[in-house]
Amino acid sequence: MPGGNTLIFSLSRRRKSAPSRGSSTGTSTGPSTGTSTGACPYLSGDLASAAPVQGAPVTPYVDRREAERFVRQFHHEQPSAGDMTGRLRAVLAEIDRTGTYEHTPGELAFGARVAWRNAARCIGRLYWRSLVVRDLRHLGSADDIAAECFEHLRIAGNGGRIRPVISVFAPDRPGRLGPRIVNDQLVRYAGHRTPEGRGHGDPRSAPLTALARDLGWKRDDEPFQVLPLMVREHPGGRPEWYELPDDAVHEVPLRHPDHPWFAELGLRWYAVPAISDMTLEIGGVRYPAAPFNGWYMGTEIGARNLADTERYDLLPVVADRLGLDRSSDRTLWRDRALVELNVAVLHSFQEAGVTMADHHTESQRFLRHIAQESRHGRETPADWSWIVPPVSGSATPVFHRYYAPVDASLRPAFLART
Repeated sequence: MPGGNTLIFSLSRRRKSAPSRGSSTGTSTGPSTGTSTGACPYLSGDLASAAPVQGAPVTPYVDRREAERFVRQFHHEQPSAGDMTGRLRAVLAEIDRTGTYEHTPGELAFGARVAWRNAARCIGRLYWRSLVVRDLRHLGSADDIAAECFEHLRIAGNGGRIRPVISVFAPDRPGRLGPRIVNDQLVRYAGHRTPEGRGHGDPRSAPLTALARDLGWKRDDEPFQVLPLMVREHPGGRPEWYELPDDAVHEVPLRHPDHPWFAELGLRWYAVPAISDMTLEIGGVRYPAAPFNGWYMGTEIGARNLADTERYDLLPVVADRLGLDRSSDRTLWRDRALVELNVAVLHSFQEAGVTMADHHTESQRFLRHIAQESRHGRETPADWSWIVPPVSGSATPVFHRYYAPVDASLRPAFLART
């Protein structure tokens, strides 16, 4: 793991020296275990429905029923975790006293992994147990968050052998909301509109790019220009912005195994898809800054990011270089160009030694995941429209079946941030 680099981060309207770095291990030096040491007001019966301790009323920020459900689930699936009844009493007492509670490191790691297991739109859930959980709940400043996001990318990148990683920062608390990462992914390419209204770069990033420019970031016309990371220390605050260090962003130049001209297009894509605009909810506690990543499936880049008409829209370019007839849709020029674009993406990542799955292999792995979950007595919720790949869907085994319905109440979960 790289470390010790001295970095200078650009900020709007001023310069700052390198932010101080928090712990980058899986063990936090900040929060306590969350176990209450005070006297417990509960004597017997259903702990979640017992009357709260008498005194000044506290409006719970955390739903006590959600907390109880999570603690019971954690101890059911982790039988070596210890005394479930004692932990549950402590959690509920802490909620009554403060409106929230703190997860133990073990609860946090379990909750983050189960949130991935519950992600109905993700086809890559077979390896949910392998998620590396970085407990950074003691960090809430923009400087610290930026520094640890860059370290996240280094750890996840792992020299090309991509590791699934989540970095969990300070949670929302009563009267003190946690920090937010503005970017939807830690690495994104800028998108601009020319005076003629044409897109340049990644049009999806146009709003983020405009915000970064308003904050003082300087743009150029490079189509694969990495956006700065933007962090709010609290929801209503002005974002701070930070250029991503070169050693934190691993990019793969795209080439085709059979067509030398493909390299002339100057295409590339980044190695680590780290989602950063979702809230991790565990047992009623919300972590609004919890960037996480797996690894790419090739079609995400080759059939969507580079091919969608509202993204890089490269199918006409590739078709013309292939000499395809674009006079009619019946020539299937889009289909043929799409396959060759995906061949180039898979080939390039393999040649660069960067982890990437193809949609056929990942579909088979997903069915293995379903079978494993079934052996544990658990259903696997799945959104068919997201699970079936955007290329050759009917040629994959995930196409020809139904799935457990998506349950919006299923927790722990990654949620769209509000």
